[in-house]
Amino acid sequence: MKKLIIFIHCLALLTAVKAQEDVYPAKPYAGKLYITNGTIHVGNGQVIENGTIEVDNGKIVQVGANITAPADAKIVDAKGKQVYPGLVLPITDLGLKEIGNGVRGSNDFSELGDYNNSIRSIVAYNTDSKIINTLKANGILLAGVTPQGGTISGSSTVVQLDAWNWEDAAYKMDNAIHLNMPTFISRPNRFAIFAGIQQPQTDPTKDALKKIDDIKTLFRQAKGYLQEPTHKETNLKYEALKGLFNKTQKLFVHADQVKQMLIAIDFVKEFGFDVVLVGASESFQIADLLKQYNIAVVLSDEHALPTTEDDDIDQPFKTPAMLQKAGVLFALNDEHEESRYRNLAFNAGTAASYGLTKEQALQAITLNSAKILGVDDKAGSLETGKDANILISEGDILDMRTSIILHAFIQGREVSLDNKQKQLYERYKYKYELK
Repeated sequence: MKKLIIFIHCLALLTAVKAQEDVYPAKPYAGKLYITNGTIHVGNGQVIENGTIEVDNGKIVQVGANITAPADAKIVDAKGKQVYPGLVLPITDLGLKEIGNGVRGSNDFSELGDYNNSIRSIVAYNTDSKIINTLKANGILLAGVTPQGGTISGSSTVVQLDAWNWEDAAYKMDNAIHLNMPTFISRPNRFAIFAGIQQPQTDPTKDALKKIDDIKTLFRQAKGYLQEPTHKETNLKYEALKGLFNKTQKLFVHADQVKQMLIAIDFVKEFGFDVVLVGASESFQIADLLKQYNIAVVLSDEHALPTTEDDDIDQPFKTPAMLQKAGVLFALNDEHEESRYRNLAFNAGTAASYGLTKEQALQAITLNSAKILGVDDKAGSLETGKDANILISEGDILDMRTSIILHAFIQGREVSLDNKQKQLYERYKYKYELK
């Protein structure tokens, strides 16, 4: 019986291995590459008709309408096509969570404990996740892999989505520390009410203020520790916050309520941190204040209901345009669990229908995201000196009907757009003899 069980397990393992899609990271491309005759959306608001991009060893050399490609060079003809910078997904558990519910073995996005300052998401990043290839096929080439849980979750890292391992994937290591702001609102559990379970009566404002005092105390102690020239003992929790004080890291504060965001402004005033608000569904109410303190925003869930009953039903759609008008640096994100983040471009398309121009909406998922993540020196737009992270689309990338990605390049390497979903489509098309 034991031998039979072992045989069945081995057979299941072999079947699983054979079921893996044969998608390999692209090899480095050395030499020149020209993408010609396309409509180039630079990512900074500029559009070049019938333009050409010259790439040399993975870097963009020049972009313009009057560039001649040598006859012996590698040329990709984008005539009649739209050319874009690679999209950037700023906050995600990609590579940390494979199956959302019920399979703990595939999830590595949350650590036990409340203050996980020294936790680094990048070392748990799984480059073999099947979700990664579906994102590339939808134009997403960079992502900010982010831990969750606790008050301080740890550090995120920006990755490029065509790699053998996490070392290859890392695009900017440990770019930010993530803090989850305590809530000032108590939302009753409706299931507990129906089940007749008595919920504890607490004052959410009092609890939140106590937690915020604890957070500020941690930052003050870390500041004092880091100002000491030498230490008898190394404190990993304080050492992990060093980047916040020397400005090599940003503090990403996950908060939706205005009261929470005002506390984030206090962090700027007292500690001088570079603060980014994540979620920030009520940010439109204090947009001028965010501009004053140079606080950027990542809007997490645009395709959602309003936060409060008094908000307009289409408020999540209008918020990007309101932030744009106030001069706040903002980016769009996609945290939708069922679609697994691949609708990022279509979130931007919705924003373009509610006050943003198409180029502003594109910028919210390319250059703005790169600026917020601290990688705009090499990504986010199609400009001289930056990495050749380039998309060629059949049509408008913000439009679900015409957004068909034909080619994708990461650092000049043309990456595969194949994925498990495409392979299943071909499999059953073959089975039922469909053309």
